[in-house]
Amino acid sequence: MSLEISTSDAAAVERCHQAYLRIREELAKVIVGQQRVIEEVLIAILARGHALLEGVPGLAKTLLVSSLAQATHLSFKRIQFTPDLMPSDVTGTDVIQEDPKTGERGYKFLPGPIFANMILADEINRTPPKTQAAMLEAMQERQVTAGGRVYPLPDPFFVLATQNPLEQEGTYPLPEAQLDRFLLYIKVDYPSAEEEWEIARRVTSGQQGTIEPLMTGEELIEFQKLVTRIPISDQVLGYAWALVRASRPGSDESPDFVTRWVAWGAGPRGLLTLLTCAKARAVLHGRYHATIGDVQAVLKPALRHRIAGNYAAQANNLTSDRLIEMLMEAVPPDAKYEKPSPRAIRDRVQT
Repeated sequence: MSLEISTSDAAAVERCHQAYLRIREELAKVIVGQQRVIEEVLIAILARGHALLEGVPGLAKTLLVSSLAQATHLSFKRIQFTPDLMPSDVTGTDVIQEDPKTGERGYKFLPGPIFANMILADEINRTPPKTQAAMLEAMQERQVTAGGRVYPLPDPFFVLATQNPLEQEGTYPLPEAQLDRFLLYIKVDYPSAEEEWEIARRVTSGQQGTIEPLMTGEELIEFQKLVTRIPISDQVLGYAWALVRASRPGSDESPDFVTRWVAWGAGPRGLLTLLTCAKARAVLHGRYHATIGDVQAVLKPALRHRIAGNYAAQANNLTSDRLIEMLMEAVPPDAKYEKPSPRAIRDRVQT
């Protein structure tokens, strides 16, 4: 596959890289550290997907999302999910209104908070499955149906949902099939000692900065289209393909530990996620094609919710992240990967 890129696309890659650097500087006014989380969220946005952020309370997840919306000059809405939240509280509802001139009554759709460019779905695991399903359907279809009419959601449209791993009593964990709707599953960790010191100094002294908008929605859409045009070599595609196929227990390509400890592996959507996010990361860093390193950098957030350990893995404290690390050790990045021939596939089926 040709890795050549047009002059206009090369210039667009450089603009995207510079915008990324400026956004990081702007977010640093209010967010201390969390550079990996910021990069992964921006990768999901450029790849036109949604992200699930998991972390204990107080790690600035809400502040990060709202600050990012300000920096990209996008409309922002926060939905606080609670056990009594109804689907119409998210999507909107039809109400009866009377025309003051004619006196006639009719239905009018009142849009819900989901009609914004960037949505923060706070503690999405605290609302019942019916409301979760309405939210996830809107995320997938990018539209809302009410009263027999279809209302398209604005473009660009992103949902950044948070999930609290603590206080699981009274929560409704998302099923694995619904977790797959999120492009990336991002873990938000505690800050380092130096970062936590700086957080305390800034907040207690009132030295919080102000976010300035740096990018418009139209520019963001342009960068999203750019990501789809970025070339990817057969070697990089083959490496991602080999990782995904090796994650499936019982397959010819899977290592022994996968068959022993993995309940199910990643599907084709996992492969598409790896490739798209690797290209988005390359663009953020000012490169014109994705590399093996890009695939490895997005491997955990792309697959940690698409690979599940079995009971034996849980008994040995093998998390999805640890299984992914073992997968990286088992699949060599420097092996030569080529497109499987139809004959080889037929022979494998016959045997």
